[in-house]
Amino acid sequence: MQTFSLNGTILQDIFRYAKPLGHHERPANLNLGFGFLYYGLVRTLRPNHIVVIGSGFGFSVVCLALGLKDNHQGRLTFVDPSYSVFKDGPFKTVGGIGNWSDPARVHEHFKLFEVETIVTHHRKTSAEFFEDYSELQLPPIDVAFIDGSHAYRDVKFDFLHALERTHKNSYIFLHDTHLYVRELLHHAGVKRWLKILKREETFFEVINFPFSSGVALVRVLQDKVWTYGK
Repeated sequence: MQTFSLNGTILQDIFRYAKPLGHHERPANLNLGFGFLYYGLVRTLRPNHIVVIGSGFGFSVVCLALGLKDNHQGRLTFVDPSYSVFKDGPFKTVGGIGNWSDPARVHEHFKLFEVETIVTHHRKTSAEFFEDYSELQLPPIDVAFIDGSHAYRDVKFDFLHALERTHKNSYIFLHDTHLYVRELLHHAGVKRWLKILKREETFFEVINFPFSSGVALVRVLQDKVWTYGK
């Protein structure tokens, strides 16, 4: 059966409940901004496994999962420890408000978009998640979306550990590449990490969209890229 999820009602619900922040969105005319890019990439590539690290209200998760839903294939692994900026401070989280603490509420949140059977949430740090990756018996990563801690060392950690589970022609999104002031204050390191990736032209193809908070898309050009530095 042919399906296309992005009707007016679902777009309104995405703005109401998944609340995009810094994705070049425009609520006035239901323009999801980068959200259409996330959805479109999934429809085009038809990935079997997507991993999302971090999300305030689930915007990237929903847009990517709706692509899987309409493809009738694939699953999404969502990793977020549910830190709150009020309880854990601004350096552990970027705008997080602890949305992912209650499994029942998480289930109902994604059920609003009919992707609750596609999305599996792990209330863990990315370090804990990657340590458990083999035990969880998860498949290789076809598409990753990194939007967790924005500290340089954490962005690097998340990227490299996601990379270890990828393959040639996997794609990795890096959100918040255009936080100019925060980069100057060293409160974010996404842009700095992106500059390093751009120099590795043998291994990565990089395109950056410097609008709103910015997002970059990185294509992995070879299998087992992570072994070259060892």
